[in-house]
Amino acid sequence: MDSGALRYRGREITVSDIAFLRSFIDANSDLSRWKLSRRLCEVWQWKQANGALCDQLCRSMLLLLHRAGEIELPPIRRRSLRNYLAQRQAPEALVPDNRLVRGPLAPLRPQIHIQQVRRTPEEALFNSLVEQYHYLRYDQPVGEHLKYLVTAGGQAIACLAFSSAPRHLAPRDQFIGWDAETRRRNIRLIAYNTRFLILPWVAVPHVASHLLARVAAGIACDWQRMYAHPVWLLETFVDPGRFRGICYRAANWIPLGLTTGRGKDDLSHKPNRPVKELLVYPLHRRFRALLSE
Repeated sequence: MDSGALRYRGREITVSDIAFLRSFIDANSDLSRWKLSRRLCEVWQWKQANGALCDQLCRSMLLLLHRAGEIELPPIRRRSLRNYLAQRQAPEALVPDNRLVRGPLAPLRPQIHIQQVRRTPEEALFNSLVEQYHYLRYDQPVGEHLKYLVTAGGQAIACLAFSSAPRHLAPRDQFIGWDAETRRRNIRLIAYNTRFLILPWVAVPHVASHLLARVAAGIACDWQRMYAHPVWLLETFVDPGRFRGICYRAANWIPLGLTTGRGKDDLSHKPNRPVKELLVYPLHRRFRALLSE
């Protein structure tokens, strides 16, 4: 491997890193993969802003390097039911209240309640709705993330999910104007809208853009409460083969161009998925300065 040839989630993986990982694994051969990744997080001080270890990210990186032949991990001792990288488990199919909700937005607005449901009893309903009704289904996020369940009169009408932002997006990075080091340091201050679902029994014009605006107004504070830091920019991808992104544009999201077609954990530097349109939404008028501090 050439020096500096690989990067994973903002961390450059050098020849010396590979050599260290090999010796580290040899020195800790009695540990399971789970314990190995946690100890490596401690050694590298790979932590979230709230002090929690970046354990899932570390395990994912080690697995990628193992599959690429750069390191050899110890044999799997047991498959955890929460190991979503090894085996996807669909959320339980809960039966929702699917009475038709239709009509103008104005009389519905006082009934709309938006709740952040991560780590709450309502999270299971959120996961189930996304699994059943979103065309991409549910995918367990890795890293920092929030989930919003929207109800009207107690009935679920929408779901929105946000997670850690992809590391390398040229249109986004040019829009902000930051360099690679600043991006590495502050990428945690951007949230990526991974799922937006208006449930199929809802027929209310303009409700999608209204919900985007409502969530944007409170997400910085919600992120601060959960992860001990705010976010200053939102971003999302729209598949132009399926959607036009009208609700995002109506909510004043800014289109920045097309992606390269590579995933956020890509190590091959080759297109491996459909090209998407990138849109962003600044949460503060000084977002560029705040993202560059």
